[in-house]
Amino acid sequence: MSAEKFPLDKTRNIGIAAHIDAGKTTTTERILFYTGRVHRIGSVDEGTATMDWMPQEKERGITIVAAATSCYWRRLHDGELFRINIIDTPGHVDFTAEVERALRVLDGMVAVFCGVGGVEPQSETVWRQANKYRVPRIAFVNKLDRVGSDFFVVVQQMRERLGANPVPIQLPIGRESDFRGVVDLIEMRAIYWTDELGTQMAFGSIPDDLKDWAVEYRQRLVETAAEQEDALMEAYFEQGDLTPEQIRRGLRLGTLSFRLVPVLCGSALRNKGVQPLLDAVCDFLPSPLDIGVVHGTDPRTGEPIERPLTDEAPLCALAFKIQTDPYVGRLVYVRLYSGVLRKGEAVYNPAKDTNERIMRILRMHANYREDVDEARAGDIVAVVGPKVTMTGDTLCDRRHPILLERIEFPEPSSSASLRRRTAPTRRRWWKPCRNLPPKTQL
Repeated sequence: MSAEKFPLDKTRNIGIAAHIDAGKTTTTERILFYTGRVHRIGSVDEGTATMDWMPQEKERGITIVAAATSCYWRRLHDGELFRINIIDTPGHVDFTAEVERALRVLDGMVAVFCGVGGVEPQSETVWRQANKYRVPRIAFVNKLDRVGSDFFVVVQQMRERLGANPVPIQLPIGRESDFRGVVDLIEMRAIYWTDELGTQMAFGSIPDDLKDWAVEYRQRLVETAAEQEDALMEAYFEQGDLTPEQIRRGLRLGTLSFRLVPVLCGSALRNKGVQPLLDAVCDFLPSPLDIGVVHGTDPRTGEPIERPLTDEAPLCALAFKIQTDPYVGRLVYVRLYSGVLRKGEAVYNPAKDTNERIMRILRMHANYREDVDEARAGDIVAVVGPKVTMTGDTLCDRRHPILLERIEFPEPSSSASLRRRTAPTRRRWWKPCRNLPPKTQL
């Protein structure tokens, strides 16, 4: 199946966001490895991470600019294939504008929390940004292999500091250096990773010392899922329990309506917990069809417009990032909300009241480029050709114009300007010539 015609209901556009050093890029690196997008696990500390491609990122071991990629994942419990478009965002407060522009165009978010640091200042910032753009999210408590990590403390901090309703769907097996697996509360089983790379998963019974905890948290999980829909509540009263499929349905409804946040756990660096996280992305985060419509205004009349997120609707895309590439020149990153964008065609920019020619369409994998002939609703691609389009501009069909809301960036925390202490002195650009020959000899 070609990527250009992949079903929208099996497409996920997500961002990975967190405080600096919570493990976002490491988690993304494992996602790319387990989905087969890369065949070797890169390291942030060694400067070999796929998504940290800039020399400055490799040198400092931090993410500076948001990087986009895509991969495919076959869900563990039923084998369905999904396409996941990912934007790995920076965690440092100085680059929070990169998070802002990413969340403006994404449908869902994975919030990564350090098992030791818990909810940190930038965690609160990205959470508020996700609230601002109404982005459903799931949480991944990372680094549970480190000394001082505590899954339950982090869940409590999410409730107190973020005002969220975290719902654990996993429990850790072991603590700190003894961390070796998770309890899957939906299927009520233990999951272990038996090889160093984490590619081999073993399913077994729940350890005896965790059975009481698992039963208690499973009961809370079932009750929370049943509260999300009347049909699920009736099934719960009739059966006294819910099936795994019913639990997933309830959690999905609660996630999309912002009533709850599913919480998973693991250690990305130790290659534990990433595959269930991918399943949770497919199970609980929205597809473009779940978003339904995109809202904009008619640039001619100012009247509000709704555009369905389908290939059949007129073209509507938002430019959310401008980047200069040393090989292809000016790249404009766009999120397609509706319609089909084809190479060589002209599109309309209502903010600048001009047409722009699309010369190339590129699917990005960090700094690697793949040429494609067209992009469809739900895609995130980079285009070459637009000359005057800026961040926040809309690209659409001239016959059906629409103007989307622009991206609002936070005010800088500090600003400075430089100027010369004294005015520059005027210098002669010529020097008088000496020992010139007499005029008669000129």
